[in-house]
Amino acid sequence: MAQLIKHPNPQFRRTSWTDLNGTWDFRFDLLREGLLQEWNKGFKPTHKIEVPFVYQSERSGIHETTFCPVVWYQRTLNKKAVNDQRNIIHFEAVDYRTTVWVNGAYVGKHVGGNSRFSFDLTSFLTEEENLLVLRVEDSLEDMTIPRGKQYWKETAEVMWFTQMTGIWRDVWLEDKNLYSVETIRLTPDIDKKEVEVELHFSEEAALSDSFTLTLELTLDDRIIAKESHWARGKYLKFCVGIDDFNDHGLGNWWSPEHPNLYDLKLELDVDNQLVDTVYSYFGMRKISIENNKFCLNNRPYFFSSVLDQGYFPDSILTAPSFEALENDIQWIKKLGFNGVRKHMMSSENNYLYLCDYYGLLVWSEMAAAYDYSEEYAYQMVDEWKVVLQQGYNHPCIAAWVPLNESWGVPDIYHSKKQQAHAQTLYYLTKSVDDTRPVISNDGWEHCQSDLFTVHDYSSDEISLAERYSSVDKIIADMPGLCGRKFLFCPGYKYEGQPVMCTEMGGINYRLGLGMNVEPNVSNADDFVEEIRKVINIYKQSSIIEGFCYTQLTDTETEICGLLTWDREPKASAEKLNAIFSPDK
Repeated sequence: MAQLIKHPNPQFRRTSWTDLNGTWDFRFDLLREGLLQEWNKGFKPTHKIEVPFVYQSERSGIHETTFCPVVWYQRTLNKKAVNDQRNIIHFEAVDYRTTVWVNGAYVGKHVGGNSRFSFDLTSFLTEEENLLVLRVEDSLEDMTIPRGKQYWKETAEVMWFTQMTGIWRDVWLEDKNLYSVETIRLTPDIDKKEVEVELHFSEEAALSDSFTLTLELTLDDRIIAKESHWARGKYLKFCVGIDDFNDHGLGNWWSPEHPNLYDLKLELDVDNQLVDTVYSYFGMRKISIENNKFCLNNRPYFFSSVLDQGYFPDSILTAPSFEALENDIQWIKKLGFNGVRKHMMSSENNYLYLCDYYGLLVWSEMAAAYDYSEEYAYQMVDEWKVVLQQGYNHPCIAAWVPLNESWGVPDIYHSKKQQAHAQTLYYLTKSVDDTRPVISNDGWEHCQSDLFTVHDYSSDEISLAERYSSVDKIIADMPGLCGRKFLFCPGYKYEGQPVMCTEMGGINYRLGLGMNVEPNVSNADDFVEEIRKVINIYKQSSIIEGFCYTQLTDTETEICGLLTWDREPKASAEKLNAIFSPDK
């Protein structure tokens, strides 16, 4: 893919769409009176807000950190319904319970702060100018909401950061034909030299007598395959051969070192008339576990990654811009890593796209709750399903991580119910994606997991070298005492999985003022040397196949970043690259 694409959903894009980010009307509803006063039909705004930034952030233009349980948004849509056309509004993320009206008419409701959702507005667009209204409800008291690192108090502290309410990711309106492609699922197979293409079509297309789907694959503007398929019904599945070799006689496979991406164009013809064109892309790559080794494209691959919490000083969890996301990805590559762990949040469309484009393996996680309830379990499954659907086609995603450090399942070691929840998420994920490893509970208290991952912030070289000399010593040295957790829940044990330390490091170094945290070192040279000592232990271990250093940037309450919160390097990028580059 020669040039970067700027689109809210690069994996599934049409040319006809409208960016709905920007200035909206806004109003707090502290007394929850908006519904009684019929604000859904339009309300008198008290503020202007810059979407997609939440009101708690500076970028929103409001910057009010006092919690409000209900907020309202409104704006006009200059869109009129047209025959044979659908108008779909997409919200990439709104936190937490969202209700939508157009021209006072109820459109729909969505629950969940981390998953994308859409509504068909066609039948509600009655005028040249239409009034779109959102009511968003949130809670600080409910500790079972999957919220990630958002704090349930108003002031950030320790490892929790400013909470968010409202629209916090892209909003856009997409125009499409009644006869359209609804979903694309792409499964590469480098062994068979083919990609499996699965498509779902709209009801109108499915009810037509027949239609034709034409596919074109290109790599760097070079046509690799072009073929047409006659179809009937809602579903079509076929394979496309990719007998494409580079100058070395190998496939143009995707990897962090060579992030080759194939462009895909799909055209739908009904009655010899072109009615829909969709663009996408994919990478030919394979993630597997062979002989107890983590493998990329059939070869053992050492995973050198960094923890990215995704927070920004003036916009909280929303990236200030596409360029800001790109800058973070480029820093990760510049520092020598081949992977990233997007921590305690579902990754946004453009973050994953940039990892595809520049070449970074991603541990794909979900925002966790803090406590467990049956309602949480239902909600977690619902949101996790969407995360899986959104991420499946991205070659960068190397593992699925629904749970981390027993967040949301705090009694998992003793609770059969919570163990069953972890197992449900594991097997649900495997049932829809058998091409990637799944980690049931990253860090400790594992149930069934395809990788054996531990979290270890120890810095003593002698004890670390001894601990990581064998799997038995790792397990024996973390016996659930002195604040540590058992590595496996009762009834589960190590079964030969690849071993990784997926949280480690965390060396505190303050560059500049701010953040009342005690530093471990006082200058850049000592910072680099302390990192070197710890990383070398994992590189020299005969059993460790990857690590994740904590972390990329400082945050509101932490100073263990390789970069400051403003994205300034704390030490020489060249020296850090020499340490983190996966030359094991």
